[in-house]
Amino acid sequence: VVAVAMGTEEESFSPSEEETERWMCSAFDMAKDALENGEVPVGCLMVYNDQVVGKGRNEVNETRNATRHAEMVALDQLLDWCRRSNLDVSSVCKRTALYVTVEPCIMCAAALRLSNIPVVVYGCRNERFGGCGSVLDVSSADLPHTGNTFKCVSGHRAEEAVEMLKSFYKQENPNGRLFFLFLCCPGWAGLSSSSSGGGAYPCPHRQERRSLTFDFI
Repeated sequence: VVAVAMGTEEESFSPSEEETERWMCSAFDMAKDALENGEVPVGCLMVYNDQVVGKGRNEVNETRNATRHAEMVALDQLLDWCRRSNLDVSSVCKRTALYVTVEPCIMCAAALRLSNIPVVVYGCRNERFGGCGSVLDVSSADLPHTGNTFKCVSGHRAEEAVEMLKSFYKQENPNGRLFFLFLCCPGWAGLSSSSSGGGAYPCPHRQERRSLTFDFI
């Protein structure tokens, strides 16, 4: 749903409940696919004019690249779609909504802001690396020359998102002891399904933080 004022479209969106349920359902399917492939279960979709122009899940273990978060994968697809469709990237981004199962980390929130994505709908909070208010408020802070702020809608199927992440932490990582790299862990120290900061889920490897490295065993 695009907000309209004085006969012109505002650069903001207010997804309806029906839209949120529809697209978040698909995002959770992506997260489940990530879990089944040994990745941190985070999935997302980028929707422009009721069309999916980018979708992704975490690919960190698969690619051994700490930056391949779901949002970054989806952004790359959006850019490719714009090139193939001969459309202006900036114009498309300003009318694109992101639906993601976990609050974007600081890195991803910064990329979304620089891309001028106007709204992000997410499930559970990311209390260790969240860039939408849990750790840093990249989404709405006054940061000169860093793109536009964006609206966040949180809490959709949050408990389900937390349970999927718990399932990942309980299984053996195919790349050894390292379950996640750098900023790729939604909730290294804790995940929350509530907007008040309660219900945090502690990562079982919190005590091993000093020994974590970037190598694969």
